[in-house]
Amino acid sequence: MNETTLALLKQGDKATVVALQGGGGFQHRVRSVGLKEGKLLRVVARHHFSGPLVVEIERRHITIGRGMARKIVVAQVP
Repeated sequence: MNETTLALLKQGDKATVVALQGGGGFQHRVRSVGLKEGKLLRVVARHHFSGPLVVEIERRHITIGRGMARKIVVAQVP
C-alpha cells in the first residue's frame, strides 16, 4: 500500500482512510462528517496555496483544512 496524508493527494485522486492521527476533538470532528478508517474518498478540489481540500465521501462533499488533512493517513487506490 502506498500510504501518505490526505494533504498530499492531487485533485481526482482516490484513497482509503487508514488512520486518524489527532486528539479527541479532531477525531470527533472528522468522524462526525463520515471520515473513518476504511472509507473510500476522492479529492474533488484543492484550493490554492494553503487553502482547504474538498473531498467526496459517500456522495457528499466535505471541505477539510490543510492542517486537518495532514493528520489523515490514506492509502491511494488506482
